[in-house]
Amino acid sequence: MPRTPSSTFMTSRIHPMAPFSSLLIGLNLAALFFAPTAFATDAAQTTPQPARKPAKVAAKPKAAAAPVEVTPEPATAEQVSASERVYYGEYDCDFKQIVQITASERHPSYVELRFAKNSYLMKPVLSSTGAVRLEDVKGQTLMIQIASKSMLMNVKTGTRLVDACVSPSQRVAIDSAKAAAAPENTLLTSPRP
Repeated sequence: MPRTPSSTFMTSRIHPMAPFSSLLIGLNLAALFFAPTAFATDAAQTTPQPARKPAKVAAKPKAAAAPVEVTPEPATAEQVSASERVYYGEYDCDFKQIVQITASERHPSYVELRFAKNSYLMKPVLSSTGAVRLEDVKGQTLMIQIASKSMLMNVKTGTRLVDACVSPSQRVAIDSAKAAAAPENTLLTSPRP
């Protein structure tokens, strides 16, 4: 059959379009398969989800740290002199707290200080003002002793642990100082002849 120009036009028009229409059908089918998942993904991203609580992790019990033993340096002549000036004994402090100071049995010219449930090994040091400083060998605490009272401080935080501590020796010194104080005006207090 001979081709007419109109049939040629139709045939040429269908042929080039056939692959294109197959492509369109394939794209439409792909869109049908992937569009619901894409839409669901978009919807999931725009819909606020309730906040999830983090899973609780069971805390492991901490092993009790063994106290670190510090071996102090041998005492110098100045330290021996300072240890002779320390007020030993049981101190009465503010708020009915107690501090106990004894000479160390294991380390000559060192002092054992007990406060609350803690025990400290202290090094006596004579300050330039005449006060005796008891310095913790671990660098945690410091006790300052003057003639009328003592105070214990936490060196790391810079706070007082306890104040107005008075040992038996300090109490005797305070009482004797009060007794020795002369009245201000003896003319008014002495009897007339």
